[in-house]
Amino acid sequence: MASVASLYTPEVLGLATGLSNWPMTADLPLRGHARSPSCGSTLELGLELDATKRISRLGLKAHACAIGQASAAIFAAAAVGKSPAEIAQAEAVMAQWLSGEGPLPDWPGLEQIAVAQAYPGRHGAILLAWRAALQALA
Repeated sequence: MASVASLYTPEVLGLATGLSNWPMTADLPLRGHARSPSCGSTLELGLELDATKRISRLGLKAHACAIGQASAAIFAAAAVGKSPAEIAQAEAVMAQWLSGEGPLPDWPGLEQIAVAQAYPGRHGAILLAWRAALQALA
């Protein structure tokens, strides 16, 4: 198993603090919430879609560990322009990867938290943004 020092790298901590780039604002019409049953981390997400039903804007409010926050920042950095189907497919591939049944998903930035796959207690936190987005898009 990877060491805790390899889990909380300066890159991960930098990503976690970067959530301020996507503030949750009251004017985001679609809302989703997710909670990790393993660690209790939570994330609230707001979305706006464009005329083609793709994500055009988002905001996040996280009460999560650094891994959950970093994962949310990775989600936010690449979510604009994605369709609901693309978000659903990405969440499914993420879950497969975390369970050891698939490769690292093709989502920009995930390699920065790939070591967290070795920590099952963090898997729920990693999926928070994708699951909150699915709820918002439902």
